[in-house]
Amino acid sequence: MPLDQTRQPPPKRLLFLLPVAVFGVLAVYFAVGLTKDSRRLESVLINTPAADFQLPAIKGRANPDREWGLETADFKGEVTLLNVFGSWCIACQVEHPFLMQLKQTSDVPIHAIDWREEDLDAGPNWLKHYGDPYALVGDDPVSKAAIAFGVTGAPETFIVDKQGVIRYRHIGPMNAEVWDDTIYPLVQELRKQ
Repeated sequence: MPLDQTRQPPPKRLLFLLPVAVFGVLAVYFAVGLTKDSRRLESVLINTPAADFQLPAIKGRANPDREWGLETADFKGEVTLLNVFGSWCIACQVEHPFLMQLKQTSDVPIHAIDWREEDLDAGPNWLKHYGDPYALVGDDPVSKAAIAFGVTGAPETFIVDKQGVIRYRHIGPMNAEVWDDTIYPLVQELRKQ
């Protein structure tokens, strides 16, 4: 049986170029990825109403006049910040002095989700130690509300408008620069609406 003379193996040069081409494609992919701001994770929940949730108050913060420590209804009527923290979160310790400063200097209410605490005393003890800047704090050990807000880590801060619609999400510690340049101007704009 005669061999098919039209079919020849690929030249060795092409076999050498294949890994180089794959490396080039990967290099471009990673180079583009490095130019993106890791704090700018887009959320499909921006400009949507906060999902319904109800969280018990953290230990020591129960109010006999309230059934829940934090719930969806708490985000209606005024522009509010929601801060997600945990006693286990190192970046939350970095952010916390600024939140304490905001409590003293700002009229924007800050509510909080104490997220994924294994020990019921950890969050309350952390707030006793570092100070408590929050109007309301809900305990979220199984991420019920965190999932409703699309939380990916702590700390995260959300701006929720008067109608309970999520308008902005900041990932990482909030500081004076973020407050002055982004968060407070947006709060002022939303208050006018």
